[in-house]
Amino acid sequence: MTTLFISDLHLTPSRTDITECFIRFMREEAAKADALYVLGDLFEFWIGDDDNSPFSRLIKAEFKTLTGSGVPCYFVHGNRDFLVGKRFAKDTGVTLLDEVSVIDLYGTKAVVLHGDTLCTDDHNYQEYRKKVHQPWLQWVFNRLPLFIKKKIVSKAQQDIGKDKQRKSLDIMDVNQSEVEKVLSDTGTSVMIHGHTHRPYIHKINKIGTQKTRIVLGDWYEQGSVLVWKKDQFNLERRNFDSTSESD
Repeated sequence: MTTLFISDLHLTPSRTDITECFIRFMREEAAKADALYVLGDLFEFWIGDDDNSPFSRLIKAEFKTLTGSGVPCYFVHGNRDFLVGKRFAKDTGVTLLDEVSVIDLYGTKAVVLHGDTLCTDDHNYQEYRKKVHQPWLQWVFNRLPLFIKKKIVSKAQQDIGKDKQRKSLDIMDVNQSEVEKVLSDTGTSVMIHGHTHRPYIHKINKIGTQKTRIVLGDWYEQGSVLVWKKDQFNLERRNFDSTSESD
């Protein structure tokens, strides 16, 4: 009995090493799991479900094969792939979840999310997020020609890179009060998220209670997988040369 969690792969045609590691993971590990959760930023950028490039078809085919074999796959939007929509879900068989979702892990109640909404100290990002998540703006963007969307996304990538260089690491990390609020609001004892690229298992000790926050890692230099079994869980690395390692 195993459920797997991944996030922040930032898949892109230029990083064939990440893509190869992902495909190997899907075929050798996810295929044997009870379920797979993808907690956002699967892609470096997803410009819309009308992207029918060879690369997008390759990635979608892996999910279609997985779900077609009977392994359910759940997807939470990240800050780089929030335009993944119903057509993607139909093409792949994945289930799109709300940005904050409560799940049952073999009797443990857990909340899963991408993690960007926890970074409330990054005021500029939160304002940007509020704008790009407006339904009317997404409606307009999704109806633009593909070549125009690519230009807009290319400019956005440049701006994001410059913005990150100006920010402190603390601002881009989660706000602890917001973490505790989400745990309290959802009535959960476990939180699983990505986004910050700081893989770690945090213990939150309060009077009479202990809660756990698990942060998934990115896939820039190696894969990062949370392996959750009925009686235990581990954050594990997946090296691009196909070997695995526990954190």
